[in-house]
Amino acid sequence: MSSKFLISIAILLAALVSGCVSVPMASPEQDAAARSFAVRPGKANIYVYRNEIFGTALRLPVALDGKLVGDTAINTFLVLEVSPGSHTIQSKTENGATVTINAVAGQNYYVWQEVKMGARAALHHVDEATGRAAVNECKLVASL
Repeated sequence: MSSKFLISIAILLAALVSGCVSVPMASPEQDAAARSFAVRPGKANIYVYRNEIFGTALRLPVALDGKLVGDTAINTFLVLEVSPGSHTIQSKTENGATVTINAVAGQNYYVWQEVKMGARAALHHVDEATGRAAVNECKLVASL
């Protein structure tokens, strides 16, 4: 077997053995409502999601415009209702990744919170098709 294959197996086993971190989850009704992707008049929604298996032992705090709004874990998402205008999403990790969304009323926006080595993260503004598909793989986190 190749050394790359063995390293991959070791990383996967370490993730499984370390267990998954948990975050407070929303009710099934709230989860279903968020997945309808409906936007209230005069507002916009920003979906922040994590849909990868890397970082199962990490809980990543998320801030909107400097205020903590919740934590993500593996296969979870937050939905943030905002007024039109510029909004900064921050992943409160070792490297403090940020992304700015210029929200327009009636629109949904999608931000992928990618986990990196060393309790780091990157935030990526993704297109609607990619974002909706990813959110549908995840479960809604209870809001703070």
